[in-house]
Amino acid sequence: MSNIGSYEERNKNFDWSIAEKELNYKNGDVINIGWYCSDRICEMGKANKLALVWEGLGGIEKKYTFNDIRLKSNTIAAFLKNLGIKNEERVCLFMDKMPELYIGFLGILKMGAIAQPLFSAFGDESLHVRLDNAQTTAIITQRKHVSKVRKIVDRMPYLKHIVIVDYDGKKPLREREISFSMDEAKQVENFDIFPTKAESPSVLHYTSGTTGQPKGVKHVHYSLISQYLTTKWVLDLQEDDIYWCTADPGWVTGTSYGIIGPWSLGITQCVLDTGFSAESWYKFIEKRKITMWYSAPTAIRSLMKAGNEIIKQHDLSSLRHLASVGEPLNAEAVIWSEKVFGKAFLDTYWQTETGSIMLTNFPGMKIKPGSMAKPFPGITATILDPDTYKEIMEPNKPGLIGFRPDWPAMMRTYWRNEETYNKKFVNGWYIPGDRSTIDADGYFWFVGRDDDVINTGGHLVSPFEVESALLEHESVAESAVVAKPDEVNMEVVKAFVTLKPGYEASDDLELQIMNFIRKKLSPLAMPQEIEYMKTLPKTRSGKIMRRVLHAKEWGEEIGDTSTLEDDE
Repeated sequence: MSNIGSYEERNKNFDWSIAEKELNYKNGDVINIGWYCSDRICEMGKANKLALVWEGLGGIEKKYTFNDIRLKSNTIAAFLKNLGIKNEERVCLFMDKMPELYIGFLGILKMGAIAQPLFSAFGDESLHVRLDNAQTTAIITQRKHVSKVRKIVDRMPYLKHIVIVDYDGKKPLREREISFSMDEAKQVENFDIFPTKAESPSVLHYTSGTTGQPKGVKHVHYSLISQYLTTKWVLDLQEDDIYWCTADPGWVTGTSYGIIGPWSLGITQCVLDTGFSAESWYKFIEKRKITMWYSAPTAIRSLMKAGNEIIKQHDLSSLRHLASVGEPLNAEAVIWSEKVFGKAFLDTYWQTETGSIMLTNFPGMKIKPGSMAKPFPGITATILDPDTYKEIMEPNKPGLIGFRPDWPAMMRTYWRNEETYNKKFVNGWYIPGDRSTIDADGYFWFVGRDDDVINTGGHLVSPFEVESALLEHESVAESAVVAKPDEVNMEVVKAFVTLKPGYEASDDLELQIMNFIRKKLSPLAMPQEIEYMKTLPKTRSGKIMRRVLHAKEWGEEIGDTSTLEDDE
């Protein structure tokens, strides 16, 4: 039996208090996400129900019940508290998709600190920028990533503790380093959670901007209200579901819907930590009997590329419901999934700043392949004229998406950057920075980003950050970075560079520069192509015109170039 009811019914008398009642929360109560996702589920009689089934390389597996999750998150919380970490201090999680990441997230929240999950493929420079902005007190990591922390530790006097969760004793620990084993530590039966309230900060996620440094998006414990209800109604999770969210908790999907959503509902979830291949993914679905699968368009397009024959070799009949997130899901992928899995991937639209699903296809709703469908109940959404910020009333006319800022999971600020945060609100609307149209039936259709941020495989990359790193390479004089179309990732990073005297353009140099960026920032930020130029297009005031380079890549009209310095 579906949780959803009809979309129209759900909209009729909607109020967020529906979730508050189901979670037994009243205004002014203590609300701690860590407790709600573990202790509360145990108190509901599900202590022995499986919470997490984890599979790593070589088929290694670990299983944890909700009682295990409760005890181990208590143990982590007590350990951090004993280190002297205070409420609202930032604790970074910097590791692969191992159980310690998921359970550690709850432990940090239980003791009142702010969880700062970061993608483990980040290089030392990307890591430093984000830790420095947050003035992070502690980082929880693993042996394979600690070398990145060591490279930058001298620049971070505020970072007091480097916790290594898989220390093997082979090499001595360095200053500020401490080992902690979640499974071997003495389990803490009772831990008094920090009495966080609705507006107490919970999570700090970093997202890329067009200019300047990445922005720390601050969420609060009250975000649980949105995350719980959207998980229940959109992902339609039910008591006996086996759920798989493929997102890494270094990104917001991996926390909102890879930890908080399913566990606040007491649902069993599975995690595969082996990287992507069509074969391993289908095997995992078959072996674990996955019923609800939440993935990303990049992965779906990669599966399409792998062909349909491989699907016939696996029993995927357990799948009941599929959804997608991170970037636009093209119509072909929706039609393909319906054909090969017997059900379509339902597209959902939201972002780090919104904290929960905003526009969505609902189970049972008419699907228009390629559309983001309609606002989640309780969300007021519209299309705004980019010049006047007034509502566009005529159908199919593109404009900026706008949301009325009144849902529980909305970010509360950008960390130490109130000015940029305030610019996101115009005329009483929150502006996510994407363009869309609305058709006559009220369905939203994505048009594109309104800025230069590159969405590669659902992950946002800041052109500014890549350009800055390129300039640190000994050969690069100037750099400009734009999105380039890509069949699988929708778009990838392309760099245009001019070289310093004494350096010759070559394939070897291109590889060298690419690897430099990969190590410094991350594989996602690494340019997939570097084009050497004698000069970059600039305005007369010397500003590089990314717009001209972007238009060239996408075969678009270049538009007005009267401000270009070499334009006569």
